[in-house]
Amino acid sequence: MSAIATTPSSGAASPQKDMSTVSSSAEKTQEEHDSEREVLRYADVGINLTDDTYRGFYNHHSKPTHPPDLDAVLQRASSVGVRKFLVTGSDLKQSSDAINLSKQYPGQCYATVGVHPCSAMAFEEAAGGGEALLEELRKMAEAGKRDGHVKAFGEIGLDYDRLHFCKQEVQEKWFKRQLDVAVELQLPLFLHSRAAHASFLSILTPYLPRLLPPPRLGLVHSFTGTAPELHALLALGFHIGINGCSLKTDQNLAVAREVPLQRLQLETDGPWCEIRASHAGYVGFLKGEEGEEEGEWKGRRKGFDKVKKEKWREGVGVKGRNEPWEIVKVARVVAGVKGVGVEEVGRAAWRNSVGMFGLGG
Repeated sequence: MSAIATTPSSGAASPQKDMSTVSSSAEKTQEEHDSEREVLRYADVGINLTDDTYRGFYNHHSKPTHPPDLDAVLQRASSVGVRKFLVTGSDLKQSSDAINLSKQYPGQCYATVGVHPCSAMAFEEAAGGGEALLEELRKMAEAGKRDGHVKAFGEIGLDYDRLHFCKQEVQEKWFKRQLDVAVELQLPLFLHSRAAHASFLSILTPYLPRLLPPPRLGLVHSFTGTAPELHALLALGFHIGINGCSLKTDQNLAVAREVPLQRLQLETDGPWCEIRASHAGYVGFLKGEEGEEEGEWKGRRKGFDKVKKEKWREGVGVKGRNEPWEIVKVARVVAGVKGVGVEEVGRAAWRNSVGMFGLGG
């Protein structure tokens, strides 16, 4: 199977000019190959590829533990059918970095632009003031939309679980102001809601008539809420993003079962939210099945091993660092809880993601 545009022998990316040429060729070959063999394709619509762990840095250390291995990460993802990556922007810098990745891997990586609720203090602390930072964010998203690199506005929303990062009133203030920008931009929303459902809906609902209509309204990503919260979001027209954090407990699985396939999107939220052996999703639907499907979804073949970061070597992953290839695990658990084939889940999620965000076929 054709690989994503990478430089096989080095962890670093190729210069932009060369990468663009190779990427276009690789993408065309993949699409033709997928069509001929009806290969199951995935879009990871919540992946933090700008995170330092994909460059060998951990725990804010100034020295890398291993060389950058983003190319290898994307190579592994491509080999199991991950064709599109929506790279999350969580603040101004990460949004800019996500756009740069989109330029580096055209047709494969795309960006979101926004400020995560846990990072909303950046507006209050900005040297030129919060409104100046918001305007910079707006201009970045507007230019990225025009150039085809920015496909969603976010990650924005509310997170009352982590108020130690940002106070509730600050989160709410800048959620509203970012929604004002979203109305102007007319991009699908990439939303975050954690332990804040009532406030989230109260703030968001008045904006709905001025935002993009369904089915392009937006995605509530990394959903971990209750069944009533799920149905309230569905009633407004939102899609639901499912990753490993959505599949931890039996209650999570029961809620995931109720997500309609026509509103389902899949993500990893890597390097976080991996499915762990203690999670209900793993115990119920992944444990003891290492030999199935040539080991692709499980990662028990050459190049899919994981080692401690201190023992990293070229061609392997890192324990505790989630990668986009592991979206196949998410698809398998969702298929299991819904009692349908993984192919049905994968095709529905692909269709939903490509349609909402305009990621190409």
